[in-house]
Amino acid sequence: MSIPNLNSHALDTLFLQARTHNDWLDKPVKDALLRQIWDLARMGPTSANCSPIRIVIIQSQEAKDRLLPALLEGNRAKTQAAPVTAVFGNDSQFYDLLPMLFPHTDARVWFAGPGKEAIASTTAFRNGTLQAAYFMLAARAVGLDCGPMSGFDNEAVDREFFPGGRIKSNFICNLGYGDPNRLFPRSPRLEFEEACSIA
Repeated sequence: MSIPNLNSHALDTLFLQARTHNDWLDKPVKDALLRQIWDLARMGPTSANCSPIRIVIIQSQEAKDRLLPALLEGNRAKTQAAPVTAVFGNDSQFYDLLPMLFPHTDARVWFAGPGKEAIASTTAFRNGTLQAAYFMLAARAVGLDCGPMSGFDNEAVDREFFPGGRIKSNFICNLGYGDPNRLFPRSPRLEFEEACSIA
């Protein structure tokens, strides 16, 4: 099946005009839209379809009150103001679902068992990070703005939202309708020759 190139409006929405937002309009995000984002994001590729991301979507004030103390001071006000905050985590035992996700062969044995902890951890982190990026692009595609951030106490977040130790937080992303009047000027980006080489 031939897939056509995206038009300029779509490229602007996903990349060229999209910005990282720190200030948010007082406009709620519907649950149906969050489900639509997931339905898009889950289609992005991962190694052996391992799909290690696990997401806690924070909307309630009670949940925000649990999150805010774990954030660095500079990240608290913008997170309080955002209608939604996604906490992206990676399941360290993602391989338990591989019999369902990758039924073509016994892929679980590639990652489970003594001596395989390092490859499982690397695979979870790499592919979970990819999935979080897919999630942000999907959010932009359906009309939301994103404000990804680090700057938090991972252990504190894990205690609150991923108890048990199996899932480890990766990073956080505020979601909603950003205030276009409060944006900083866009920062520079590297040119092709500064970041890429063709071998």
